[in-house]
Amino acid sequence: MSTIVTMPQKGLTEESAVIAQWYVEVGDTVKKGDLLFATEIGKATFDVESEANGTVLELFAEAGDDVAIKTPVCVIGTPGESYERLTAGAAQQRDKVALVDSVTATPVQIRTSDSAVEDVFISPRARAAAEHRGIDFTNAIPTGAEGRIIERDIDTLAAKRPAPKATTAEASPAEEDADFTIVPNSGIRKVIAKNMHDSIANMAQLSMTAYFDATEILAFREKVKKKGAEMGYGNISINDMILYAVSRTILDHPLLNAHYSDKEMKLFKHVNLGVATDTERGLMVPTLMRGDTKSLNQISLEAKELSAACRENRISPQALSGGTITISNLGNTGISSFTPVINPPQTALVGVCGIEWKVRPGKDGTPELYQAIGLSLTIDHRAVDGAPAARFLNDLCRRLENFTLLLAK
Repeated sequence: MSTIVTMPQKGLTEESAVIAQWYVEVGDTVKKGDLLFATEIGKATFDVESEANGTVLELFAEAGDDVAIKTPVCVIGTPGESYERLTAGAAQQRDKVALVDSVTATPVQIRTSDSAVEDVFISPRARAAAEHRGIDFTNAIPTGAEGRIIERDIDTLAAKRPAPKATTAEASPAEEDADFTIVPNSGIRKVIAKNMHDSIANMAQLSMTAYFDATEILAFREKVKKKGAEMGYGNISINDMILYAVSRTILDHPLLNAHYSDKEMKLFKHVNLGVATDTERGLMVPTLMRGDTKSLNQISLEAKELSAACRENRISPQALSGGTITISNLGNTGISSFTPVINPPQTALVGVCGIEWKVRPGKDGTPELYQAIGLSLTIDHRAVDGAPAARFLNDLCRRLENFTLLLAK
């Protein structure tokens, strides 16, 4: 008996997911546990395994397609076996998409002669597809409801369009001779691009930088390296200590531990730390929930596990949401300052810079060197003014400079 594989629901709110990659083709033999395809939901990627033994009889979607949750994506069974009855839902889903696309069509007036004007109805999806491909949609044969042009009509027109003939002067160089490589944007890159553009476009962002004396946290880290295991500590990093300090400081400055909208501010009673993580697929920000209730050791272990889950493509969509403030650490790159971009709808982001040697007057008046770390704070100026943001940054620096006292609270 054939088995229909549907798009699984990995999160609580998503309505669809993108097929990032197929691991099988029609005709392949699979067993339970074999990988069928990878799916992307926002920045999270999941591998979907086969729950049946058999042959892949049909694929209903291609890599890059955005497929509705619980819609059939492929069928596994015995060659020659009939499965049309089981896949009726796939056809209904495609018809439903076409119907919605058709119903939302808008009229466009075109001139058919010097005096005659005719209304052509085309759906938004079809119009976008035509513009993207450089196709004159007025040549499409409408198949949508009441004579509307829908997306599949553009696909049909594109398939019939002859390939342009390249002249000697117009011919493109062979790919191996070109001085560039075209790399299609991945799903996660598109999500990052949209989020970053929306953040800059919709916020009044302001950044400021302050330095703190890192002598104490560097000394504490050395102690943990040498004797931390005896006291139950794991591998405590500088970033762990900054996460801890932020979680103990931000609640004194509630406007920075908040979500902003045009109608209201949502001020949080706990600190959900966004931990910006660099991965091969792009920037991901998992959330360490209720950091203000956790010890330094707990924060360290949880932050490392979240980052590892991102890099290994096993993070859940839920773990990538809910943050109230984000920490982005570029210290290992050696930069001295940068302008972090806020993760909406949060109102602030703390950027951690590299360790630098600085000079200050010593006790006897002679110059002395010390190691300092810069913190670059970006705020949404719609929600927070410069002075309260500066007070938070100063408080954070002072607590990091007296880290052992902060631990004793």
